[in-house]
Amino acid sequence: MRVCEQLEPKKVFAFFEELCQIPHGSRNTKQISDYCAAFAKARDLKYIQDPDNNVIIFKDASKGYEQEEPVIIQGHLDMVCEKDNGVDIDFEKQGLDLYVDGDLLKAKGTTLGGDDGIAIAYALAILDDDSLAHPPLEVIFTVDEEIGMLGAETIDVSMLKGKKLLNIDSEEEGIFLTSCAGGLQANCKIPVSRTDMEGICYEIKVTGLMGGHSGVEIHKERGNAIVLLGRVLTSLSNQVCFAIEQMEGGLKDNAIPRESRAVIVLESDQSEQELYAQVEALDQDLKKEYRISDPQITIQCQKLGQEKKSVLHTSSATKVLFFLRMMPNGVQHMSMDIEGLVETSLNAGIMKLSEDQLSTCFALRSSVTSRKYELADQLAFLTEFLGGEAVIGGDYPAWEFKADSSLRELMAETYRDLFQEEPKIQAIHAGLECGILSGKIPDLDCVSFGPNMYDIHTPKERLSISSAERTWKFIVEFLKRSKK
Repeated sequence: MRVCEQLEPKKVFAFFEELCQIPHGSRNTKQISDYCAAFAKARDLKYIQDPDNNVIIFKDASKGYEQEEPVIIQGHLDMVCEKDNGVDIDFEKQGLDLYVDGDLLKAKGTTLGGDDGIAIAYALAILDDDSLAHPPLEVIFTVDEEIGMLGAETIDVSMLKGKKLLNIDSEEEGIFLTSCAGGLQANCKIPVSRTDMEGICYEIKVTGLMGGHSGVEIHKERGNAIVLLGRVLTSLSNQVCFAIEQMEGGLKDNAIPRESRAVIVLESDQSEQELYAQVEALDQDLKKEYRISDPQITIQCQKLGQEKKSVLHTSSATKVLFFLRMMPNGVQHMSMDIEGLVETSLNAGIMKLSEDQLSTCFALRSSVTSRKYELADQLAFLTEFLGGEAVIGGDYPAWEFKADSSLRELMAETYRDLFQEEPKIQAIHAGLECGILSGKIPDLDCVSFGPNMYDIHTPKERLSISSAERTWKFIVEFLKRSKK
């Protein structure tokens, strides 16, 4: 028996479970793209699969809707691949291990990929059901959204005729998103030099952080494991003489890093007692500071033994710690137009010390274009001051609010009639592909929505089953009403 066999709506969860068995992390979307293309081919639906693995599937209108304007349904094929320590999974080759916990669908020890697998499952279920009433459908599946909306940037949508787009890439039922921040990636690379040293090696780890989505949850004051590792090492260096051999933290630029580690080398174990004492003191300080946002935070120190290592030269170690202590991170500006909305932020998501450089990858977001570029310039200035280079990429525009939206009005009316509740119309700090697609399709009217999901981009990610069913009923009813 399949895990989702008893869940409603059956077709949606059947497709979702199939999708979860296909590896589909960012930059690993060929297999899931082929699956969608084969789906369309098997049902004799017109489709386009481009060299980047984006897929567009077309379906004719149901009877009585032939003269209506097409509706575009859109979601992205890739997921963020995060896992708990000790979980044995190769995201490049293996699917997810799903299970049901009450009203929640989860994956054992990993992200679920509900962001944005549920959108793909909804779309496939609609395309597969000839009993539904709907106008002509143009269904867009993009790739690599999670690493800079790369698929939306390259996809050719010039053949599309629809001007109304349903973006199913939000995580709160009853909230319709109508604008979002723009963003970019910055990879700051600082050269380092090394020297050989023999001594006692110790591993310093920052663990137990909540992590989360760098757009949706950046305002929650959750600890960033990369930032905290810089703080820990700098504090230790004031009391104990050591060299740095290894440093790493984080897995995705758009996920707040939950763990980081460093290997340091002491000339002898004479300072071991002081090292342990300082780590314990820092652990207690951070437990107090993050008792609300990250109650499980832990700073650990483990002795590895005596070895000869290639460690950072003193000048390079100074540069590395200076960068980690001085780099901006987190919320930079709050919106003065919309109360409670983050305007500008950045997240240090991936840090790796290699043989010859420190590389730190950031996700920058802002609803004010000039502030997005100002923040990128700030990072570049800091990096270049230390003799490095900041590589900027993945730049995408903000999605601007559309004052006159017939799509939004019909969606709100449908939601009110179905659930006797007024939907909330909001903006979001996280990036959505609507901004890029609006730039490619003139006069495009977009709304983003979705079922309740929690802790996306973390191994605690979960999808509400009942909310997924209500959202399905909403989509079906909306398509039925998309008739003049």
